[in-house]
Amino acid sequence: MLDNKNNPRFSESEEPLPSPSVYPAYHSPSPTGEGVRGERLLILSILEDTMVDGPGFRTSIYCAGCPNECPGCHNPQSWDIRNGHEMSVEEIMQVIEADPFANVTFSGGDPMFQPDGFAELAKAIRERTNKNIWCFSGFTYEMLLRNPRQRRLLELLDVLVDGPFVQKLRDESLVFRGSSNQRIIDVQASLREGSVVMYQVSA
Repeated sequence: MLDNKNNPRFSESEEPLPSPSVYPAYHSPSPTGEGVRGERLLILSILEDTMVDGPGFRTSIYCAGCPNECPGCHNPQSWDIRNGHEMSVEEIMQVIEADPFANVTFSGGDPMFQPDGFAELAKAIRERTNKNIWCFSGFTYEMLLRNPRQRRLLELLDVLVDGPFVQKLRDESLVFRGSSNQRIIDVQASLREGSVVMYQVSA
């Protein structure tokens, strides 16, 4: 398991990520623009049995904090990480495991802004359930590959919906996407192939 708590800086070759405009006073912003480290996450809400964040019934974990701040975002209150409340991985797992049928979605906000905590959560989901994990992020797949903390989380996902919401590319006919630049990526197939493999959404 990667441990960057005592080594917050990365090499210059790694992808620099944008910094958010607001940080909570009790967290120091990292030089890559990621906000929160560790096994506690800042959460806006948890929606159970939702069907809008991926196929079938899902438990959707909505996190606080997003550095992308896309114009036209449907959830702008999620940008400020201070709007979240702290939950431990175990507290979230209790909600997830209470529903044996629902799979899991990470959304927000941007889960890749809290990569360490969400990686620990994804690891627990993998070890304790058979649920698949979707994640929505404003960062692209290629950007996430170049950042070690975010890549660790990426490698634990089944599907990534990537890219920022672009208002002029908005298309209400799209399934599980807001704008046409966003992609629904089969993460495990993409990692095996070494290039992006699109996830095929059933009609």
